[in-house]
Amino acid sequence: MNLVLKSWGAYVRATKRWPIIATIVPFIPVVALWSVVANSGMFPRAFFPAPVDVARTFFALMYKGILPDYLQDSLIRLLTGAAIGVVLGIPLGLLIGSSKWAHRACWPILLFFQAIGDIAWLPILLIWFGFGLTTMTFVIVYTVLFPIVLNTVLGVESVHRDLARAAQSLGASRMRVLWEVTLPGALPNIITGLRNGLGYGWRALIAVEIIVGTSGIGFMMFDARRAGSTVEIILGMIVLGILWYIVDAWILAPIERATGQRWGLVTSS
Repeated sequence: MNLVLKSWGAYVRATKRWPIIATIVPFIPVVALWSVVANSGMFPRAFFPAPVDVARTFFALMYKGILPDYLQDSLIRLLTGAAIGVVLGIPLGLLIGSSKWAHRACWPILLFFQAIGDIAWLPILLIWFGFGLTTMTFVIVYTVLFPIVLNTVLGVESVHRDLARAAQSLGASRMRVLWEVTLPGALPNIITGLRNGLGYGWRALIAVEIIVGTSGIGFMMFDARRAGSTVEIILGMIVLGILWYIVDAWILAPIERATGQRWGLVTSS
């Protein structure tokens, strides 16, 4: 029992010093089970490759430069679509959240188009723009936009009206109230919307690359299906999971926590 407690204490101290350990350890039994099943002969290795096969394919594609190029293409598309979504979504959310007239005029339209899935646009987008970057960018922007707008509206509505009235009583203009009171108060919700939107946009990007792409991780996985290369498909899935975990857990989540703490959403008892 003492040995178990000492081992647990050492693990806790190690994770505090190297947080990445807490991320890797839960996957050790998963990879071990995967390796056991793959090497047991239950399935042909061509259909169910072992972790070592995936690792070899990873290093081979990295050496050839294929995987870095595809990763770069996917990330550029995601960032481009996300940037456009932010530029459109935040002002639209601020307008809808702060104006009753805009809310009445835009909210039904917003909910209508939100119900139409991003992939549902693909048939008509292919007729309009063909198999290209415009189609992929539209789908990403469409997917990212709604979480940002809806969370921005929620953030604006969560700002106490007395704060705006107090600022106006001190002589602040409506634009200054919007910039210095409403926007900071809504910022935690905006960051949450951006985090959710990027997650949805990442999945939409992979789906679009599978259908219309000529490069990118989604295209790599679909192209591997044509060649019957299960190992490349599994590698693509692992790369997607690892990459999104890095972006979400190491970048977006800390920004969301810091924003909440800065603007008073974290209270102490």
